[in-house]
Parts: sequence; structure tokens; C-alpha cells
Amino acid sequence: MIGRLSGVIAEKSPPQVVIDVAGVGYEVDVPMSTFYNLGGLGERAVLLTHLTIREDAHQLFGFLTHEERATFRQLIKITGIGPKMALGLLSGLSVAELAQAVSHQEIGRLTKVPGIGKKTAERLLLELKGKLGADLALPAAVANDAQADILQALVALGYSEKDAAAALKVLPPDVGVSDGIKLALKKLT
Repeated sequence: MIGRLSGVIAEKSPPQVVIDVAGVGYEVDVPMSTFYNLGGLGERAVLLTHLTIREDAHQLFGFLTHEERATFRQLIKITGIGPKMALGLLSGLSVAELAQAVSHQEIGRLTKVPGIGKKTAERLLLELKGKLGADLALPAAVANDAQADILQALVALGYSEKDAAAALKVLPPDVGVSDGIKLALKKLT
């Protein structure tokens, strides 16, 4: 599984970017929010990814934040919502807007996204109810790159994102990665 790409932006053509990682160009489909927040050609970029394997294609989807990727993964679990439709939803609504629409049961807000009809919007509201709120609390804990690295390390060690984010909240804001991991592990044990 390809979980993250770090490299140079070689091409940009909405909604796809090509990331050159050590001479290998990865085509990555991204939501428009990620597309617009990426740098220009030749600039370095780090994308969290989700790989989808089908009979006829391997597709890589990229995201700037953990919350976007987690929401994408939640969306594709819903019957009738494929990766392209999930990407469309994340392009039309931010994760916070989607969570607000779900919590307030706003069908009209979802149907404004191209490709989402009334029945699909109703299914989304039903299936996502109570599932997006917990994910929204996570990114607030990540204030900088060091904290993002600490969070990834804790998740890689087997801690849940919720527990890892809670441990991040008690760390000093200017802590380094290695010291932060040590302090967070002390907090978690």
C-alpha cells in the first residue's frame, strides 16, 4: 500500500498531479482543495495517499491532511459512492462543511455537489451520521510539521489517531520530533 508520497510536482492538470519521487512519476488524483493548496511546478509536495486497485486500473488518490483522507475512506465505504464521487464531494465541500451538513441533515447542501442526487444525499446523511465529528477533532491538534510527524509515528506504532491526537495536545508547541515522540509515548503508557 502506498500511504504517502514526498517529491517534486512534475505536472498539474486538475484534478490530477504528477509527483516525481526519485525519478518515478506518480499520477495522483486529488480533491480541488488539495490541488489549489499545492505549490507550483518544481516545488516539493507531500501527499497522504489512498490506493484503489480495480481489474482495469490502479488509482492513487492524494490528500494534504489526515482528515481529508479519513473522510475519503469513510465515503468510499458507503454503497454507491465510488472514489471519483468521494473526490467530487471533497472538491465541492470541505471536510468541516460536509460534517456540518451531516450533523444538520442538510440534503440541499449535498445535492449542490455535481453528481449527488437526492437519494445519494439521503444515503450519505444516514450513513455518515455520527461518524465525521470524531475525525474533525484530530487536525486541530496538529499545529505544525513536527506535530504531524509525531502523530504519524504514533499511529505507525499502533495507537489510534484519537489517542495520538490527545497525546499531542499536552506537548509543548515547539517540541522536536524525537523528543515529542518520547514525551507522547510517556503520556500514552
